[in-house]
Amino acid sequence: MSAEKTELDGSSSANPLLLQLQQILTSCSESIDGGGDLGQSQTSVAELVNFLDSLSDAAISEPENEDASANALEILSETYNFLCSPSLDQEVFDALSFELPKSVSKFSGVSLKCLEIADNIIDRFIQTCSPRDMLSILCEALDSPNKTVKASAYVSPLLSGLSKVFLSIQRRHFEQIKVAVPVVVKVVNTISSESDYEDSELETLFDRAVDIGHSIQVVSTKLEAGVNEKLQALLGLYVLQILALVSVSSRCNSSNHLPFAVRLACFLPYCGLSYRGLITGSDVDKISGIVIGENEDDSMIFSSHVYLGASISVIWAQMCDEVAQAAKEDLSAVKGELQIIQTKRWQAIGMLKHIFSSVDLPWEFKRHAVDFLLDITNGNNSKTLDDEHNDCSLYMTSLFSALQAITMIIIYASDTVLRKNAFEALKRVLADIPNSQRFDILKALIEKSDSSSMVAILLDCVRGEMHMESTLRTSIGKNEVLGADDKACKNTLFWSTSILELAESVLRPLNGGPPILPENGDAVLSALNLYRFVLMTESAGKTNYTGVLSKNNLQKAYNEWLLPLRTLVTGMMAENKSDYDQLAIDTVCALNPVELVLYRCIELVEEKVKHSNMTSVQHA
Repeated sequence: MSAEKTELDGSSSANPLLLQLQQILTSCSESIDGGGDLGQSQTSVAELVNFLDSLSDAAISEPENEDASANALEILSETYNFLCSPSLDQEVFDALSFELPKSVSKFSGVSLKCLEIADNIIDRFIQTCSPRDMLSILCEALDSPNKTVKASAYVSPLLSGLSKVFLSIQRRHFEQIKVAVPVVVKVVNTISSESDYEDSELETLFDRAVDIGHSIQVVSTKLEAGVNEKLQALLGLYVLQILALVSVSSRCNSSNHLPFAVRLACFLPYCGLSYRGLITGSDVDKISGIVIGENEDDSMIFSSHVYLGASISVIWAQMCDEVAQAAKEDLSAVKGELQIIQTKRWQAIGMLKHIFSSVDLPWEFKRHAVDFLLDITNGNNSKTLDDEHNDCSLYMTSLFSALQAITMIIIYASDTVLRKNAFEALKRVLADIPNSQRFDILKALIEKSDSSSMVAILLDCVRGEMHMESTLRTSIGKNEVLGADDKACKNTLFWSTSILELAESVLRPLNGGPPILPENGDAVLSALNLYRFVLMTESAGKTNYTGVLSKNNLQKAYNEWLLPLRTLVTGMMAENKSDYDQLAIDTVCALNPVELVLYRCIELVEEKVKHSNMTSVQHA
């Protein structure tokens, strides 16, 4: 004890802060090492922490204050020198290890030199204290954010410390690392999601996050097969989550974080993860099962970014060949397999929804994900298999979510080419869904959409499907080749009474009144065109698959849909035609096509009602 005191007392400095630090450190050593009162030692440690915190706070809050920065560096250096004393007792190390890592990490935001010394101090604790204790201490420090410090700098020495602690763990490696991984992911997520950090700060953060992955891999290679498999799976989950966070934080320019995507891709082969398994989700399910087992609490911890990371890992390869090379993958072969195997393609589409629906992911990734989707649905591959032989019901939920996310791209993307490609992708995915379920999914998309323009597009898709069915029916009738009832039934799937319900949902919404105009003008126009198409086609073909020609349905459409809508449109047109402000002009322009198609529908229905009445009289 006297040796430490002599070293401190012998320091020659006129800096009163340095003298104060030396006095506090001496007090800590004496109270801890002397075996005295526990309360006294805790008070001494608390005094040291408060002193260090006051200096780091002063330097960070006033970055232009050179004196504050110089004081911070000098005090931190002296603290490190104290901890390097060969005569310092283990009891002192153990007592200070609970608080000092957190305090010295706060200095990291002052300067790069302070960051280096903070790293050294934490390394010193790792060298002298129990790895198990240091793991808990560092995790607790990471999980205790401090608003007065810059988080990206604060966590850097702590993350670096974890990398080294992992290498020092002697037993129960999987269990201990499993506790730390969610803490690291949470910290990286919190910091990378904030917009006020420079690219260089995020690069330091991700660099240390990747180093943690390397440490887990090194530990894994030294373990027996069973534990090694579990740690490999845990590493896989960690890598996918960090990759997702790297991608989200790349903002407008993914090339900034390409090196991290390449480094993370290198882990995939070691973890047994392939692009085939990642883009279909099967590998994610496999490693999740290994790590999580039946523990539902763990499932909540590891699920947030894993699936986004799995799908984005493949899209990084779509964007850059270097990533695919790092992962030792042939992306063209993966695409070829997805083109051929329909169920795998459905799984891939379901995984891509995580990219399409992400509100934080840069548009660049969504553009490449749409291109990938177009590649795997290219040509007539989906038609080479009998749709009815593949059970799509297992994938309907994920396909619906993917289609919903694609509609969001069509609505909100500013890039015209991306919107066009997304619409093409929408049509291809719909075409890939079996006929027996395609109408149901289109109907659900329409009912769940809040966009009038999107509803109009989807109703036009329905009309297109009905036109194809009608054309095919006519062709079959002429050739008389496929006369069996079941074949004919497949060509009337869209021609059912559900079509009238679909039109009614737009022309007479749930509140019972006419739709709101002009806000819903696009949807109303498309619904009117759909109704008119059905009415004309059924009349020309002398069929009534939809029930549209029945007298009750004609009268219902006339009295409950068309007449209330005509009253609304006529009134709005009269009200706005005399005004010349821009809003009135826009309203008239929006209602003109609605009015035109509406009157044609009314004339057509009146004609059919008149014909129906005459037929009834003749029969009587």
